[in-house]
Amino acid sequence: MSSTLLWILAAILVVVGIVQLFQGQIILGVVLIVAGCLVGPGGYSIFRRSAEH
Repeated sequence: MSSTLLWILAAILVVVGIVQLFQGQIILGVVLIVAGCLVGPGGYSIFRRSAEH
């Protein structure tokens, strides 16, 4: 259940980041895309490290 919520949150962050890139806000778009990659349960996740300890 929680991994599904993380996927949804990550997808929303990445989509909003891409929209920001198209609107010309490069820095905000890149930050949102990177944040989406960090939140998502696949690959590197900021939440995975806290769950292991």
